[in-house]
Amino acid sequence: MEKRYEIVVLGVSSGGMAALSVVLPMLSADFALPVVIVQHQHLHADDFLVRYLDERCRIPVKQAEEKEAIEPATIYLAPPNYHLLIERDRTFSLSIAARVKYARPSIDVLFETAVDAFDAGTIGIILTGANNDGSHGLKIIHDRGGLTIAQDPATAEAAEMPRSAIAATGIDHILTLDAIGPLLNTMA
Repeated sequence: MEKRYEIVVLGVSSGGMAALSVVLPMLSADFALPVVIVQHQHLHADDFLVRYLDERCRIPVKQAEEKEAIEPATIYLAPPNYHLLIERDRTFSLSIAARVKYARPSIDVLFETAVDAFDAGTIGIILTGANNDGSHGLKIIHDRGGLTIAQDPATAEAAEMPRSAIAATGIDHILTLDAIGPLLNTMA
């Protein structure tokens, strides 16, 4: 029996805008899964990244909101300076708890809460970044039977984050940016 995935969670840091502008526009117009993204941003960042990606993607892009129900076929970005959590009832929570690995929002926080809500139905992705945020959360996704993907570090603007993720767990796929979107289309 083919595994059924229910959500994509993605973490990215340094070089993220360029990476996301390659991966996300490749998602087909009928892509049915929600995609939830933590992009490390300046704490006073505006909504430019949301607007920029929304203009380029075939499914809507928006900033996640407190207590919002997660809808299919939507790309959500964590708001700057808030941890983005997924509750077991599959709604979002925002938190101003302490930074995790110097970051708020934290990729690990998103990944850990996503797998609690969606278990093996979770697809976790780590792209370019200059720290190791997301490695622990990706390992949990892998250990719970979800699918794990990392950008090929040789192609990343900042290789540390995908390299750390690969070292932390058994990655199912190590791919270039232009191969991630087509793979996701086959999963949805």
